Amino acid sequence: MNRAEFVIATAIILFVAFCMGWFANWLVHRFKRVSQSDVDQLERMSQELHEAEETRDQAITYLQQREAELTNQLAQTEAELSAAMEGLREARHEAEEMRGWIERNKGGAA
Repeated sequence: MNRAEFVIATAIILFVAFCMGWFANWLVHRFKRVSQSDVDQLERMSQELHEAEETRDQAITYLQQREAELTNQLAQTEAELSAAMEGLREARHEAEEMRGWIERNKGGAA
């Protein structure tokens, strides 16, 4: 095999290798190709996901505000209950004093 035949054989082998690589690349892209409907569907899904995240954030904000309102209302109600219980305690104490006074005055008048 002389030099010319070697160069020609090498060129043919490289050309065949190039053709096989190009064909393999074409096959891979052919099977991996994404249709426009798939892209549209992914775009729609991403938009829906974005809207769902915004809705979730709004719901979380609303729940936090509502929780703060209810906590405040609970604190006010507990304060009112405490004041009412203190007033009831004082009223019972005064009623006991009045009963005792009435009993003492009844006993002394009889």
